[in-house]
Amino acid sequence: MAGGRGERFWPVSREKTPKQLIKLLGDRSFLQQAVDHVLPLVPVQNILVITTAAQAPEVRRQLPKLPKENVVAEPVGRDTCAAVTLGAALVGARSTTGVMAVLPADHVIPDAKKFQQVLGDSFDLAGRGQAILTIGIKPTEPATGYGYIRVGEPLPAPAGGKRYKTAFFKAEQFVEKPGFDQALEYLNSGRYRWNAGMFIWSFVTITEGLQQHQPEMYAACQRWFKVADAPAQLAKVLAKEYPEVKKISIDYALMEHAHNVVVADGAFAWDDFGSWTALARHLKLDPEGNCAVADFLHVDGARNIIFDARTKHRTPIAVVGLRDAVLVQTDDAVLLAHKSQAQKVKELVKRLAEAKEYKHLV
Repeated sequence: MAGGRGERFWPVSREKTPKQLIKLLGDRSFLQQAVDHVLPLVPVQNILVITTAAQAPEVRRQLPKLPKENVVAEPVGRDTCAAVTLGAALVGARSTTGVMAVLPADHVIPDAKKFQQVLGDSFDLAGRGQAILTIGIKPTEPATGYGYIRVGEPLPAPAGGKRYKTAFFKAEQFVEKPGFDQALEYLNSGRYRWNAGMFIWSFVTITEGLQQHQPEMYAACQRWFKVADAPAQLAKVLAKEYPEVKKISIDYALMEHAHNVVVADGAFAWDDFGSWTALARHLKLDPEGNCAVADFLHVDGARNIIFDARTKHRTPIAVVGLRDAVLVQTDDAVLLAHKSQAQKVKELVKRLAEAKEYKHLV
């Protein structure tokens, strides 16, 4: 899934080149890294990217080895249930016995091998029965920005099957983003996992789930399935039908209602990289706690995040007495924000879009 706008990473992230298509860590975009992570398990012709019409050209440019028809543009954004339904139709048209993974394109997973181990075991388990699998990440802190999943007893190993290195649990409850005290209880209990929004299931299982809990989505999946192998015809059908599809997340639509959900224990480092402050978790800090991707000089500056994305006329960024700030510079805009307010950059982008003289910067 690569259709997000990544507004919290303005001014580097823009409508046509949002977070998943820019290089914030290293020389590969988040989307390119996501594809790199699954290539050892899935051949390139079986990797599908669902994005937007505005972003599709850049997606194809960044992933030249993907068949052109494997990049599918949503006419409008209708949340993750619609994207999952469309993905299921595309997979089912290729193989009604296929198993599919639904993965966000903008997460950071430093240890690819551990992730591949969990994903490979999950593919195997999903192909054996009717389980809806989701990867739950072991909490490392009492985070209040994530949803949680309470897990039950471990699943026994399948009879006569392979021995998994991944632990699997029955999902007991999906929990909304908690307050700090509750998040601390979840962390200490050992019975909760972060909901990372990564799912694995067979085509049969996901369509049965939609049929039971979201019959309108199931009907849409059946219609799209019939034209999924004809890209031009599919585009026409989606242009007509997609704007009327229910806007709902797959969590609300299916996961919270289904009784056959299994949690794969995501025993690997993971970050959904939700705002500029996440940079400090992945890059080296100077002795004063500053994190800089720039020619950066300071006097009495501490705990700042500095990012220079200018492509021409780059000059040093120098600050005096600045603390706990985010400073981002591009060729045509500058962002200065307090770290505690980094999530509100999304509100700023909305104001820019509403102002005629700044709309071009969004």
